Amino acid sequence: MSTVKRFIAGVTCPRCAAMDRIRAWEQNGIRYRECVSCDFFEQLPIEEDALTEMTTRVNQVRDDQKQQDVQPVRILDPGKPSR
Repeated sequence: MSTVKRFIAGVTCPRCAAMDRIRAWEQNGIRYRECVSCDFFEQLPIEEDALTEMTTRVNQVRDDQKQQDVQPVRILDPGKPSR
C-alpha cells in the first residue's frame, strides 16, 4: 500500500524559500514534510491534542494589511444622474 503525498499550497520551504514545493504525508503516527527543490526533510510526531495548522500565505496577515483602515463602500444609485 503506497502513501499519498500531497503538495501544500502556499507553504514556503524553510531552507530554500521556494513556494509551493513542500509535500506532506502521514504514516504510522508521524507527519512528514519534504521539499522537492532542496534536501529539506522534517518528521514530526502527531499529537492528538495539539494539532496545528501549517503556516501558509493564505492564513497569515501581511504587515501591510495590518495598518490598513477599513472604509465602507458607497454604492451609487443608478437612477440618479452622476455629476
